[in-house]
Amino acid sequence: MKHLWLYLKGLAMGAADVVPGVSGGTVAFITGIYTELLDSIKSVNLAALQTLLQQGPKAAWQAINGTFLLVLGAGILTALLTLARVLHYLLLHHPELLWSFFFGLIVWSSVHVGREISRWHWDTCSLLLLGCIVAAVISLATPSEVAATPWMLVLAGSIAICAMILPGISGSFILLLMGLYPTILAAIKQLQLDVLGLFAMGAAVGLLAFSRLLSWLLHHHKQRMFALLTGFMLGSLVKIWPWKDTISTRINSKGEQVPFLQVNQWPDLSEPKAFILCLMLMLAGGGLVWLLEKVANKDVEGIEENASKIT
Repeated sequence: MKHLWLYLKGLAMGAADVVPGVSGGTVAFITGIYTELLDSIKSVNLAALQTLLQQGPKAAWQAINGTFLLVLGAGILTALLTLARVLHYLLLHHPELLWSFFFGLIVWSSVHVGREISRWHWDTCSLLLLGCIVAAVISLATPSEVAATPWMLVLAGSIAICAMILPGISGSFILLLMGLYPTILAAIKQLQLDVLGLFAMGAAVGLLAFSRLLSWLLHHHKQRMFALLTGFMLGSLVKIWPWKDTISTRINSKGEQVPFLQVNQWPDLSEPKAFILCLMLMLAGGGLVWLLEKVANKDVEGIEENASKIT
């Protein structure tokens, strides 16, 4: 049951990473696995290789928390290969409904992370403001177009994965800004192994390097880090605002006309049913985070109870 629940968390992370504006790191945080995820990734190093050579595969697997990474990674990969089509369809045909759900999810997620800050001083307040500004600037940036060369795919993978594990900053949106989001999404849907291999190579390098920095910050500057992450989430709401006016469009890999440049606008109250449905989905997104919090808290209580029995 524990592994099934972890697999479902991976599914949720993968689904979030597909949508530009939503971060899988946010899902990892609200489900209570963020620190363990960073520490597990960080443990994949030369010391683990030395353990493999000296003590064998079993000891090395335990050293890197291999079962955790395997099950979570399987969930993420499943979501990328299956839910990508569903979420892509919703983004094209029902964007307001999808954005409404994620808007509620991110609002409550920022509250969840903000509650972890036990002290508010000039440093935490400044980092909260800085996070808001950085995420908002990224969200409002104008997408560009770059050629999908091998080196660019590797670079895109390393940058996007860093954003994906940061709550509040979307790796998918970083790809959109670089003009490579349609290329990567099409590669996932069509299983273009050459493109995915180069992207994964860059992602592996970026993940192993950036996870160490994040893990160190969480262990040594926890309050400041939580303040910065809360700011990232609040700033990303600029991108996730459901009601948008499309300024220009582009043609995607399937020849479909999709939005390219958009600006936020007030909801159209002339259609109250659609507006009410969006509000209900916002509440549903917030309710999902609340439910995940409760389940994650029970998991922590169960672990602490088992630990007390052992001691």
